[in-house]
Amino acid sequence: MSLFTGTTTYYRQFRPGIPTDVAEVLDRAAPARPDGGRRLLDVGTGTGLVAEVLLAHFDDIIALDNDADMLAAAESALRPKLPTASHLSLVESTAEDFIPPSDWQAELVTICRAFHWLDQATVLNLLDWQVAPDGVVAIFGDNSFWAAGSDWKEAVRDVVKSFLGEERRAGSGTFQHHNRPYSEIMEESPFNEVEEVRVPVERTWNADSIPRLPLLHLLRRSPSLRRPAEGV
Repeated sequence: MSLFTGTTTYYRQFRPGIPTDVAEVLDRAAPARPDGGRRLLDVGTGTGLVAEVLLAHFDDIIALDNDADMLAAAESALRPKLPTASHLSLVESTAEDFIPPSDWQAELVTICRAFHWLDQATVLNLLDWQVAPDGVVAIFGDNSFWAAGSDWKEAVRDVVKSFLGEERRAGSGTFQHHNRPYSEIMEESPFNEVEEVRVPVERTWNADSIPRLPLLHLLRRSPSLRRPAEGV
């Protein structure tokens, strides 16, 4: 049983999809290949929202999550839309335990709305071997109503707290998070060239949804710090 057991239906129904403008930023960030083929590793895929919007841009995709129900929802959403010549693998694993196929390296790794759940330094170090030498790691999400200040967001927080208490909840426990900026963690990793991109998105909202602004961190290795080839 994972932290998200029982939440799959709500995630698929209420979590906003990934805007095409964000998909275009990700597509441009990942290196091109002469044969046109590229690999995508989507970490914490959930119900497959990131992989879904990138299906047309990558022909070999591994979507990773540690919740079987989330992966089943992703399978149902992605498989019918998968281009004929593309390959999709849905893998039940944590990011910390994932081992890619032999000689498999991604041009792009996406971690959307999930980086805060990971052992961040460990995962970034592991990705050093899972990403192509010129590949990119994209860590992105939305402005949270827990952090951003405005009258309506404070009203939402008050409603949530009236039901669940003052502390932010995570499953049966509380949400534990450090106060260090993600940029510091990234700069200490093998992917220490950090580019921050804000993508404004216009959405129409009602009382059942919460507006957010996607924020992307695109990570590349510094040429002087690239790992040596195996055996060197």
